[in-house]
Amino acid sequence: MKIRIWDLPVRTFHWLLVITILCSFITVKLGGNAMTWHARFGYLVIALMSFRLIWGFIGSHHARFVNFIKSPRSIIEYLKNPLPTPGHSPLGAVAVVVLITLFTAQALAGLFASDDIAFDGPLAKYVSSYWVELLTSLHRLNEPVLLGLILIHVTAIFYYRIFKKQDLIQPMLTGDKNWTEKIPVSRDDLSQRLIAALVFSGIIGALYYFLR
Repeated sequence: MKIRIWDLPVRTFHWLLVITILCSFITVKLGGNAMTWHARFGYLVIALMSFRLIWGFIGSHHARFVNFIKSPRSIIEYLKNPLPTPGHSPLGAVAVVVLITLFTAQALAGLFASDDIAFDGPLAKYVSSYWVELLTSLHRLNEPVLLGLILIHVTAIFYYRIFKKQDLIQPMLTGDKNWTEKIPVSRDDLSQRLIAALVFSGIIGALYYFLR
């Protein structure tokens, strides 16, 4: 039986983040005029992370932090007996929290970063040179960490597909997952999607106002 696990706002967030992060890495490697686009993709990362944080409290069942973030004891029990879960597993929840934290830190640090040549983050002028240097270093050092975590994430997806016969990509595309037990279904109707659109629009508006 197919059960709606991931609502459209969560799925849109996920794939927009994938595209945005990819474009962000490409533009920073190109440098030069591409840094303008790198900054714009950074703003979008902040918007997406802000949306996910809010949606983690007001979104559908499986999107809410309270329904998938588990205690350390539950994580240890899962490692001993890794049974399938409809949404994020206890270990997957740890990965979600870590990625949200590091992506947010990376984007926020970029607001204060400077390459000492042609590009300064929009907030760099409001802090001392000490903080600009510190946050620029954080922005650079965090990049390989994020690349490593992304590689682990992708590897885990293939591991589950090949060895555990669990397709984690299809549910993030369609929102549905085959599940035999009775579990809560994520709300994914028009009103829910309109709320998500309003929240995201408000975030974009606030960022434009403060960072223009």
